[in-house]
Amino acid sequence: MASVHPRHRLGVLTSGGDSQGMNAAVRSVVRTALNLGAEVFAIHEGYLGMIEGGSYIRQMGWSDVGGILHEGGTIIGSARSVAFREREGRRKAALNLITNGIHGLVVIGGDGSLTGANSFRQEWPDLLKELLAEGAIDQATADAHPFLSLVGLVGSIDNDMFGTEMTIGADTALHRIVEAVDAIAATAASHHRSFVVEVMGRHCGYLTLMAGLATGANWILIPENPPHEGWEAEMCEAVLGGRKSGRRHNVVLVAEGAIDRTGNPITANYVKQVLTERLKEDTRVTILGHFQRGGAPSAYDRNMSTIVGHAAVQELLTATPDSEPQMIGIRDNEVARSPLMENVHQKNRVAEFIKAGKYAEAMELRGGSFVEANSILLTILQAQPHPPKAGQRQLRLGILHAGAPAPGMNTAVRAAVRLAIDQGHVIMGIRNGVAGLLNGDIYEMGWMSVHGWVAKGGAELGTSRTLLKGGDYATIAQRLAEFGIDGLLVISGWSGYQFAHDLFAHRAEDRALRIPVICVPATINNDLPGAGLSIGADTALNTIVQNVDKLKESAVASQRCYVVEVMGYDCGYLALMGGLATGAEHIYLPEEGIALDALRDDVAGLAEDFSHGKRLGLIIRSEHADPLYTTEFLTTLFEKEGGNLFDVRRTILGHIQQGGRPTPFDRIQATRLTARALGRLIDLAGNGVAATEAVGRQAGKIGFTNLANLDELMEPDSRRPLQQPWVKIITVTEMMAELRPQKSLPLVSRTS
Repeated sequence: MASVHPRHRLGVLTSGGDSQGMNAAVRSVVRTALNLGAEVFAIHEGYLGMIEGGSYIRQMGWSDVGGILHEGGTIIGSARSVAFREREGRRKAALNLITNGIHGLVVIGGDGSLTGANSFRQEWPDLLKELLAEGAIDQATADAHPFLSLVGLVGSIDNDMFGTEMTIGADTALHRIVEAVDAIAATAASHHRSFVVEVMGRHCGYLTLMAGLATGANWILIPENPPHEGWEAEMCEAVLGGRKSGRRHNVVLVAEGAIDRTGNPITANYVKQVLTERLKEDTRVTILGHFQRGGAPSAYDRNMSTIVGHAAVQELLTATPDSEPQMIGIRDNEVARSPLMENVHQKNRVAEFIKAGKYAEAMELRGGSFVEANSILLTILQAQPHPPKAGQRQLRLGILHAGAPAPGMNTAVRAAVRLAIDQGHVIMGIRNGVAGLLNGDIYEMGWMSVHGWVAKGGAELGTSRTLLKGGDYATIAQRLAEFGIDGLLVISGWSGYQFAHDLFAHRAEDRALRIPVICVPATINNDLPGAGLSIGADTALNTIVQNVDKLKESAVASQRCYVVEVMGYDCGYLALMGGLATGAEHIYLPEEGIALDALRDDVAGLAEDFSHGKRLGLIIRSEHADPLYTTEFLTTLFEKEGGNLFDVRRTILGHIQQGGRPTPFDRIQATRLTARALGRLIDLAGNGVAATEAVGRQAGKIGFTNLANLDELMEPDSRRPLQQPWVKIITVTEMMAELRPQKSLPLVSRTS
């Protein structure tokens, strides 16, 4: 996009309740605007600051938004403004914008804030006339500000806005809820207790539903789908059934807006009363409250907020008097622009449906993924599966891992086992991956055999990187026939995809090999074709961000630059997204390689910035970025050129990126992808179709990729897919980089 007139001035404000990621959005708006030649002003304390003017409206420079990516809340403040609801208040606000020459606004807030901004924009011509009539401005000034442009970003943990899959702060809030419930589950199990946890969300049950899916909660109550009359007895029966099957704890999640079918509120205290009186359960209540809105934003919220902030400025700078205000969001991992007020209207319709008792309509309006998640959860949280249907064919399905462990693998197995058993099928667990299949290390899995697996890291079934050779195919055929396996579900990385492809290629050698195989992408590298985003990548990314945040705190204290090596094999996803989420100055990727001329500029720029007061530096290198310019070489190079300005330390994060409990995103992703993969496997096996496919999120929906020609889907001589949509974000990372373009300095020889 071409640079705009240098006098084009934009304002950015945060309004309403704060949410994690607002600072990342503000930072992105400021730096994008400056890069495109515009001036940008922060309006502190939201609409209150717009009315007060003066020091509340401050011009922002590049360094003014440095070091805020990891901060929760909003550094420019937010406040409720009663005065903005009055005409006089809005007239003062208009005058203050005109005084500062501001032509456009990026408003980051909820539906109330965005609706108020749109009304303000619509009134703008009349407000100008009033200011002109009272002599506050002259005609020339009025002519210079004929219209006010507006772009909205949704800052709300509730995730209740249409036009975007995720709102700023929702992912982090889900992190907080899941962390709390995981901790509560541990203490509850120690004492055979039940806990009732109240979750935020107003009229939206998103946080409660997804937290239920991600934590293995035993019961949930959400406003969109109230329980039927007599639900108390049904809940108690489920809790009691869980106790009888060996479950030591129970967790009930209650959305703050939960109601029954007649519209009466269902409170956490009432649920506690029911469990205590009817089951004599030792029951405690935890109201998470504003804990859900605090703390450092997740990697997703940092990156998503940065991307939509970048797009918001581009939208604003191309607006015309006839432009309809747009809301910028994310759909299918792509920036989505849609009419602002249309989305607000759709959001309000859900609340109207709930109030009118039209719950089916409310669920439908929330979208297919919301309905699907609710259906999956209702199956998984049962104490015992439904009995098999009369006359139904019972399939025997094998499940195994392959390749390196990835957080979320256990979550996927749990979903597969329970969903398959509930449909009347048998699940055969294969220990230690392909090696276990060759050795016949196979056993039948039961409903409670996966209890507690939803939050476990690693791979309880075990995994291996074994690749098939020669006579292995005959052995595999023998094992499949021996255990009567009708289809295989492979939850894995590259090794599993290769295994599935090889089985398909040798299917003519033995009838037992002619079974369907469905792969579920599970690798932190995110390097699989058709996957969109692999299970485990989000957890690894958050691990990188958490550790780099700590490194940056150390660096500030001692004027230091860190060169951090992250995993990814031939794919630079973790490096790019990790660098974007931590504010790295330079990111080196396998997709781009490392050139000597670029290194000269990078070294020179960093040295120049430190000579002008910079206190910390961060460089992210993907492990296979370049075979010669290694992490050790980069560390030595920057150390030499830094001289007395800064010292350099190397950090290789290594296998820590593969460990830990899976994030909420990975737990939910694992459950949803596995549910679809299992459904496909059952369909193919039931119809005797020996297809080999992989599930993934593609073009806005979950779909399947044929692995018969796996090599054609991959980059030649590299282990990464031909299609990598995330590489488009490279432009955004370059624009956000801490370093501005600098004059090159000569590069010192390695031997000097």
